[in-house]
Amino acid sequence: MPTSRDLIGFLLRQGYRKVRQTGSHLILEHESRLTLTVPVHHGDLPKGLFHKILKQAGFDLEEFRRG
Repeated sequence: MPTSRDLIGFLLRQGYRKVRQTGSHLILEHESRLTLTVPVHHGDLPKGLFHKILKQAGFDLEEFRRG
């Protein structure tokens, strides 16, 4: 599974921007998509959490893998 850094990098390349960070949770906004909260921890994200955030952002695993 990818790390939170991998997921955040992907989302930033897709047009999301960092709004603020409260503790270990980064808030990302996009002008035409949902606002997301991504936990910033060391190591891999749990599989279910990774897929849930990706789905909320409107992307699937193949789009993530392509970059």
